[in-house]
Amino acid sequence: MKITVVGTGYVGLVSGTCFSDVGIEVVCVDIDQNKIEKLKNGIIPIYEPGLEELVVRNHKNGRLKFSTDLGEAIQGSEVVFIAVGTPPGEDGSADLSYVLAVAREVGEKMNNYLVVATKSTVPVGTGEKIKKEIAEQLKKRNSDLEFSVASNPEFLKEGAAVEDFLKPDRIIIGTEDERANSIMDRLYKPFQLSSNRMIFMDIPSAEMTKYTANAMLATKISFMNDIANLCERVGANVNMVRKGIGSDSRIGNKFIYPGTGYGGSCFPKDVKAIIRTAKEYDYELRVLQAVEAVNEDQKSILVEKVKSRFGENLSGMTFCLWGLSFKPNTDDMREAPSIVIANELLKMGAKINAYDPVAMEQSKQFYLGDRITYCSNSYEAANDADALLLVTEWSEFRMPNWQMLAKLLKNKTIFDGRNIYDREYLKELGFEYYGIGLKN
Repeated sequence: MKITVVGTGYVGLVSGTCFSDVGIEVVCVDIDQNKIEKLKNGIIPIYEPGLEELVVRNHKNGRLKFSTDLGEAIQGSEVVFIAVGTPPGEDGSADLSYVLAVAREVGEKMNNYLVVATKSTVPVGTGEKIKKEIAEQLKKRNSDLEFSVASNPEFLKEGAAVEDFLKPDRIIIGTEDERANSIMDRLYKPFQLSSNRMIFMDIPSAEMTKYTANAMLATKISFMNDIANLCERVGANVNMVRKGIGSDSRIGNKFIYPGTGYGGSCFPKDVKAIIRTAKEYDYELRVLQAVEAVNEDQKSILVEKVKSRFGENLSGMTFCLWGLSFKPNTDDMREAPSIVIANELLKMGAKINAYDPVAMEQSKQFYLGDRITYCSNSYEAANDADALLLVTEWSEFRMPNWQMLAKLLKNKTIFDGRNIYDREYLKELGFEYYGIGLKN
């Protein structure tokens, strides 16, 4: 079986690589010639555990190919996945220009029946727009070639994407006909040998499922951050509250950890997009509007704690940031709380020493530039700093050498943005500790 994946970003590269790893012939297509050449040489544009090994192995075995020629790639393919970006516009709506450009080119160059499936996260109604674009191009060619449109949203967690794809908890397929159903079922057969995880539905429902899933998870995060802020005011311990509600099977213990807000490429963009979609249909998603507002405020929560401790004039002071990426095990800096934290501290005159295991290059190139100091390890970042801010809970930050930190820091002050440290233990060691949802 041969398929084509258009777009070699996070979703496209992970999807194409994992399909090839079960024996499917895959061509990953991108308009960026430089990126394609790097991929051919085993140079991966993103950090994702386990991905590089799979790319190199499957490319070497000939199952995974990279190309800039979509017309050539789709010849003989049964499925073409659209996995290009859908960045948010100023009004929060998803930009479908890249998606529809791919659809047009597919219509121009296809020469056999194809299932054209969206992997990109797209608003409800995109399937119809894709169908229209392809049909118009075939009409211009006086071609009677048949095709099907499908929605196959991804549910990959950054930092665990390869595992999520190879062992999915569900596979959502939106189609309109049995022929497409049969092809998609055969394509995903290797990923469901022990149990059937396929859920077939209509295309609009599949498109909506993706947005709804991310919106629900974002809601849990913002809800818990809101509760954490109230806990501080009333004297409750949010860690105890979290354990108490997490034991309820109706709620569960995932995505209820308070912190500095969600970030990354999915939740912020998708919450904005579904809010925008609702407005287009003259409906207000009031809960999600609040979710978004709480999250934006939460990104400044550590800064507010710094101001409360040190005042608003931070001139001459240095702060250590541990972690820059929006979550561990990724170099993704998109919508990362660290960007807000760093910018606000800089505005107040502070200097920043930062360390992240993998995201510093991304931060230099696209986000914080040379306005902060990037350090070679966590202890170098802490040296002579007035306080340490834990922003991203990378594993190597979980059990630091507190005796060494006590000597390195000017003030033995810790701002724990992820509540991973034992407050009482640190107080015994003479540290000032500030967490989320904990009254000091």
